[in-house]
Amino acid sequence: MHATYHKYNLKFKRPSGTSRGVLTEKETWLLQIFDKNRKGIGECGILRGLSYDDRTDYEEKLKWVCDHISLGEKELWENLKEFPSIQFGVEMAFKSLESENPFLLFPSEFTKGKSGMEINGLVWMGEPDFMKKQISEKIKAGFSCIKLKIGAIDFTAELELLKQIRTKFSEEEIEIRVDANGAFKPTEALQKLEKLSKYKLHSIEQPIKQGQVEAMRKLCLQTPLPIALDEELIGITSVTEKEELILIIQPQYAIFKPSLIGGFRGTREWLEICENNKVDWWITSALESNVGLNAISQWTYTLNPKLPQGLGTGGLYTNNFESPLEVERGKFKYDPSKEWNFNL
Repeated sequence: MHATYHKYNLKFKRPSGTSRGVLTEKETWLLQIFDKNRKGIGECGILRGLSYDDRTDYEEKLKWVCDHISLGEKELWENLKEFPSIQFGVEMAFKSLESENPFLLFPSEFTKGKSGMEINGLVWMGEPDFMKKQISEKIKAGFSCIKLKIGAIDFTAELELLKQIRTKFSEEEIEIRVDANGAFKPTEALQKLEKLSKYKLHSIEQPIKQGQVEAMRKLCLQTPLPIALDEELIGITSVTEKEELILIIQPQYAIFKPSLIGGFRGTREWLEICENNKVDWWITSALESNVGLNAISQWTYTLNPKLPQGLGTGGLYTNNFESPLEVERGKFKYDPSKEWNFNL
C-alpha cells in the first residue's frame, strides 16, 4: 500500500464575497491511496484563515500521512487531531479504497438516484443589486430555503433586501437563513438580531466571532432569533470540551462542516452531543471540490436529515471535477447514469 497527495486550486466562476473577504480561488489537497489494483480518493479541504489546521506545516503533515499510510485509517485519524481536514481526507480515502466504486462510498436511495435532499440556496455577499439578482435566481430555481451572507455591506441595505423578500414571499413560502460569519460586535449583536427578527428568519449563523463563549451564551439566552453555531465548533477536538461548549452556550442550532471538525467521526461526536441536548443541526460543505462534496452528501443522506442542508456548492468553480451530483428544484441529487471525470 502506498499513498500520494496533490495540491489542486479550484477557480471561482466569479469572485465570491464573505465577511472575511472576497474569494477567487480555493486551495484543496487530494489524497490517493493505492493497494494492488485498487485506489481510494480523499479530499483535504482547507480554508485559509478559518481552518484549525491552517498552518505552515500542513503539507509536511500530508507527507507524513503518505509515509505512514500502512498505520490504517483509525490510528492515522487519532494522530491527526490538530489537522481536521486531513482527518477527513484520510477517512474518505480509506472508505473509497474499500468500495468497489471509489466514488460510491455510502450506497443508498440517494446514490441510486431515487431520492434527494432539500438544500438551501446560497446567496453571496456583494452590492445590493448583485444580491437581489442571486435571490431572484434561487427562487426561480425552486429553492424554498435561501441563505444570505451578511455583515460585509451596509446593515441598513441588508435589512432592505430582507424586507423586499418578505414583501413578496411569506415565511411559509421562503425560509430565510442568514450567516454573519462573526461580523457583529458583542455590544451591538442583540440590537441587530432584534432588527433582523422582524423579517421572520429561520436562523442566523455565528453572529459574533468564535471564542467569546460567555457573550455567545448570553446572546443565545436573550436572542429573538434562533442562533446556529458554526465557526464556534472549530478547533475543539475532545469530546469533553465539545459537551462543555454545548452545555454552556445552549444554542438553538449547530452547523457541521466535516472538513473543519474532523470528518465523519468528528462530526458524529458533535451530532450525538447536540441530539442529547435537544440542539437541532444541519450539515454544510466547506467549498470542497465535487470529491469532498460527494462524500459529505452521501454520508449526510444516511443520517435522515430533517432540515434543508448546506450542500450544493460544487457549481461555483470553472475547473471542478465532473460528477453525478446535481441540484434540481432546490434539491441535491445524484444521477448514477453520469460518469466521473477525475483527472489530476
